[in-house]
Amino acid sequence: MLANYLEMKLFLVSLDQESPFISLVFMSVENLNNETWHRLEQGRKAKAAQGGYAGYGSPAFGQKAVDGELVINSQEQEIIELIRRHHKSGKSLQQIADWLNGNGYKTKRGQQWRRISIKRVLDRLYGKNNKISGVRKPS
Repeated sequence: MLANYLEMKLFLVSLDQESPFISLVFMSVENLNNETWHRLEQGRKAKAAQGGYAGYGSPAFGQKAVDGELVINSQEQEIIELIRRHHKSGKSLQQIADWLNGNGYKTKRGQQWRRISIKRVLDRLYGKNNKISGVRKPS
């Protein structure tokens, strides 16, 4: 739908931007897009409220989506535990990232660890980020 919306918008812009008809069509398309977005947003919130994965991008490090539900990713949970231990021992975020990189650990997307990545993992671990809901253990 977004592709169709963008094609229509580009076509209308190429016609005559001053025309009242074109302005009316723009407003109709914008309104339709906003209504669709709002309806999808309500559906995501309802699913998240029931404990399901609402599909806001990739699941957090330590989780994965299976059949529309968030479940624990045990391999990533082991890395989270390493991060927690190093943090509790007093290492800085950069020191933890350097240790993980030096030992061949990668982020969810296969990248090198950075300070901000470590901070986000720790924030979720210690409850400073409320984006997690409905995580269950895999059966």
